[in-house]
Amino acid sequence: MRYSLPLAAAMMVAIFGSVGPATAEAAGVKVPLGFRMMCLKTPEECLGGGASHVEATAEVMATLKRVNSHVNRAITPEAGGPVIWRVGVSAGDCDEYAATKRNLLIRAGIPPSAIRFAYVKARGEGHAIVVVKTDRGDFVLDNLHRSVRPLAQTGYRIISMSGADPKAWSAG
Repeated sequence: MRYSLPLAAAMMVAIFGSVGPATAEAAGVKVPLGFRMMCLKTPEECLGGGASHVEATAEVMATLKRVNSHVNRAITPEAGGPVIWRVGVSAGDCDEYAATKRNLLIRAGIPPSAIRFAYVKARGEGHAIVVVKTDRGDFVLDNLHRSVRPLAQTGYRIISMSGADPKAWSAG
């Protein structure tokens, strides 16, 4: 589906309010274009709700590890894929890994508002990851690592991160 530029801009303002492309960039917040386009195409992937963090029980941690491992094996790395973030694909880049992991975590019962997208610097390049907020800190699900790690142990520099409302991003 193609949108005219004015229509796409109007739709982004309607969806993102004051955190649209121009105001986000002016405020220094990097909201990935592919994420914004995913929200236009599949708005159900961009909903918040529930608790803003979860208790890091053995069951929750097992779910994080299971989803991270499953998605890392299920998606074949593909650099320079489509701009729009996609869920449930067989090939893609870090965006598809992150979007698919969030989708599966929600299906497994993790509240959407406890799951954040983060845009980080990894190996000198922009990289998308998933961060799950818990009572024991923030844990990262990442296609560059097999294990689920505390955010503080990743060495990543966060450029921007979504909030409990996934469409509201703030600077790192």
